[in-house]
Amino acid sequence: MELILASAGSYPRSGSGEGLQVLVRAREAVARGEQTAADLSDAENFMVRRAIEEQVAAGFEVVTDGLTRWCDPVSHLACKLEGVDRGAERSLPNGGCYRVPVVTKRPVRNLPFLTEEYRFACNALGTLITPRGKAGKLAVKAVLTGPFTLAKLSESSDAAMTALEARAEAFAEALAVEILALAEGGAEHIQVDELAPIDPRSDWTVLRSGFSALAAARDTARKGGRRVDLTLALESRGAAAQFESLFDLPADVIAFDLAADAKLYDRIALAGAPKPVHLGLVSGRRAELEDIRELARKLEALLPKMAAGRVFLGPAGGLDSLSRESARAKLALVARVREIVAGRPVPL
Repeated sequence: MELILASAGSYPRSGSGEGLQVLVRAREAVARGEQTAADLSDAENFMVRRAIEEQVAAGFEVVTDGLTRWCDPVSHLACKLEGVDRGAERSLPNGGCYRVPVVTKRPVRNLPFLTEEYRFACNALGTLITPRGKAGKLAVKAVLTGPFTLAKLSESSDAAMTALEARAEAFAEALAVEILALAEGGAEHIQVDELAPIDPRSDWTVLRSGFSALAAARDTARKGGRRVDLTLALESRGAAAQFESLFDLPADVIAFDLAADAKLYDRIALAGAPKPVHLGLVSGRRAELEDIRELARKLEALLPKMAAGRVFLGPAGGLDSLSRESARAKLALVARVREIVAGRPVPL
């Protein structure tokens, strides 16, 4: 069984170490008119490099840019599209806030919105000294918020975009073009986050249709010779409620938040997984460290149920709500669990 350490999203954007307040200070200075957008970009670049460096230092093979440039996981993408404005601030279902995207006409992607960020992250990864034994194994994962979530958490002032289905279709069309651009730029791992709550009576068809449009873009990229996999990450209650249908979706990897819902662990332990999975072992919403022996025991029990021969291990979602010290500790814990399960235990 191949066990791959993979990040799942955001990373703290500040810290107590030298220079780790640079982004916070730059944003405040720009708001006061004392610095420019170029100064802010420099600060973002610095913190992206640090996020990638710390993930690699923890032993992770698949890393993200920490979503360092994102103002929030909803408006950062939606409001880069023509026909979408920023509205009021609201709370996210799992904590944090976002600016509501207000759809004024059918959203259209006129410019790339993640490809430059992805390219910079790849260059940052390339400047690091490759750890021993990791040659050819390191990669950057691109992260997108899915069309269902963008539609569910947006509003519309355009009568033609009032229906959830209409907004989801439009967002899926724009994101599909972005997936093609990311794949063309070399992205082999793309994660689609559907973090909005799912009403199984009315929402599942919309979510499935939107993700299928993204999978069609992946298939087009593959026909062009690109090697790219799509990971689907659902919020934990939705994943538990729709478990029977998850593996029928055209995803290459299904991500599970085992830290938030013990029912998901029980379902996987009982039914197994016919596709590769990302097992979110540690929570990004609480600083307390999970019990390493319990995590190792549970993982060892699950592995015989994994039919695909490949399992990604990492946090359950982003880590940006934690302190930098807690985030590092969570990554280190996952790495130690892998060592234990792989038969190379490290001192506890």
